[in-house]
Amino acid sequence: VQLQAYGGGLVQPGGSLRLSCAASGSALTYYTVGWFRQAPGKEREGVACINNEDGDTRYLDSVKGRFTISSDLAKNTVTLQMNNLEPEDTAVYYCASILLLKTLRADEYDHWGRGTQVTVSS
Repeated sequence: VQLQAYGGGLVQPGGSLRLSCAASGSALTYYTVGWFRQAPGKEREGVACINNEDGDTRYLDSVKGRFTISSDLAKNTVTLQMNNLEPEDTAVYYCASILLLKTLRADEYDHWGRGTQVTVSS
């Protein structure tokens, strides 16, 4: 499966952005798709993931209540809606997929898209 992430940009604190991850080459039906981020000098961390088989979702504690992950299997796309953004959310965001497994551990994922920059600044 090939993944492409898009939708990043510059936003002020408290603003919103919507990231999309479009998949090709395989249907996402049995995949878990995760969003990850990496800020300069920091390790890549899992932000949110969704298992498309049962809809189970998981979130990083610091984004709970602000970020929402969802799937549109008809479009083979996973979206990350980010609200009330904070400067600490600034990072390159990546989407990735893994068959069946439910996890926010980046080292478990085996298909990655290119990143998209999210900058939260006034």
